[in-house]
Amino acid sequence: MADPGVVFLDDDKDLRDLFVDVVALLAERECLTVGSVDELVRQRKRVLAAELVILDINLGPGAPSGLDAYRWLRAQNFTGRIVFLTGHAASHPLVAEARQLAGVRVFEKPLPVPTIARLLEREQH
Repeated sequence: MADPGVVFLDDDKDLRDLFVDVVALLAERECLTVGSVDELVRQRKRVLAAELVILDINLGPGAPSGLDAYRWLRAQNFTGRIVFLTGHAASHPLVAEARQLAGVRVFEKPLPVPTIARLLEREQH
């Protein structure tokens, strides 16, 4: 299996499936989707080869968050870009923490197709 250009971490399977289709349409690139931080870690080699990782901040009650995934990626010396997604208000503690991180952007869900296209354009260069 080829290394994905994009990795998408979200606990919503329907959203993951939709994102794969959008990436294929816009960029003709493979998108690896995972539903948890554990899945992300299990796919280590493929994840670390990606150029763009999009992390949902909140992955469900009691589950490791997108911030945990971010810390794991940084500990693995991931060199690609990291973007966060959230459906929560900016005042949510996890969102506030994500906004403080250097070198990442936080986008609100749902992510508009033109925004996805811009992220993918940057990823392809």
